[in-house]
Amino acid sequence: MGRGPQQSVPVFCVGRRLLRPLQREDALLHVIAPAILFTLLVSGGVGVALALPRAGRMPQVVGAATAGLAGGLLILAMTIRAGADAPNVYFYIFSAIALGAALRVITHDRPVYAALYFVLTVISTSGLFLILSAEFMAFAMIIVYAGAILITYLFVIMLATQAPEEEDVEVLADYDTTAREPIAATVAGFLLLAVMTVMMLHGTAGLQKPLPVEPNALLADMPRKVESSLRNHGMMDTGDQIAIDETTGKLMIDGVKGEIVIKMESGLTATLKRDEWPSDLRVKNVEGLGFDLLRNHPGTIEIAGVILLMAMLGAVVLSRKQVEMDEDAKAAQSRQLSERRLSDPGAAAIGRGPGGGE
Repeated sequence: MGRGPQQSVPVFCVGRRLLRPLQREDALLHVIAPAILFTLLVSGGVGVALALPRAGRMPQVVGAATAGLAGGLLILAMTIRAGADAPNVYFYIFSAIALGAALRVITHDRPVYAALYFVLTVISTSGLFLILSAEFMAFAMIIVYAGAILITYLFVIMLATQAPEEEDVEVLADYDTTAREPIAATVAGFLLLAVMTVMMLHGTAGLQKPLPVEPNALLADMPRKVESSLRNHGMMDTGDQIAIDETTGKLMIDGVKGEIVIKMESGLTATLKRDEWPSDLRVKNVEGLGFDLLRNHPGTIEIAGVILLMAMLGAVVLSRKQVEMDEDAKAAQSRQLSERRLSDPGAAAIGRGPGGGE
């Protein structure tokens, strides 16, 4: 009688065993069964460990095939569980390109080619962001990573290393042709991937929810945008201006309450409510992101710039040492030739020529 309307609860059946109703703590089951997830992650880790470069005969083809098969089965299992909510075909295309290029980033023995594969990974990841309607993130990744950071990395690599001959791998450094700790690196990477996956789908429900934010509160920091929008829509005349609070000295723009006070040329004031604002008078996502980066995270941006600067300085130092070593080798070779000419009278006579003079 007093129970109210009943709600349908999703129930899953694996084989012949009926699973209990899906609760919040079982959010991972919406995507994939945990046993399948961890099994395929272990298989992918083994494949990546085999594909990493090492001295001697390298089973890179077997490792790459194992990692690719594990990744394909993982995506297939998630697609089957999604059912009608499966993504479109472009998701699979961009995902395959991103995973394959990322594998070549860590397995290629030439740093320049690895950096180019990283560019391909960034571009395909930007395609995934476009599918999610995150255009700013997509173009920011291409401009910042593929355009600026990758060019810096390539500059550092080409400046600090010697260009080898074509198909001449022996001249490469050992740290390029041989992975230092392939097993430890693979275990750490895939263990971190498993923990992050479980945390996203299992532990985020227990996190504290962020406080509600009114994006239009930033309009007080953009008076030119407010004034330009009002003038374009005929809500402010030539002699009108936004009123100034006499107590605080700030412009009377309150995005939280939704009020803008205009001081007209006649000296009177008028208050515009939120429902009277133009449709374009709002804080856009890019503007909010810019304020957040420069206000709350200026140190992060500066640290990123310092890291890139130190990378270029390190490349200059390494290339300078290489030039000094070449000059020392040339000087030593010149001294050896001079000493050999002085110690060999026949060579000295040949150097004097038929006329007896040099």
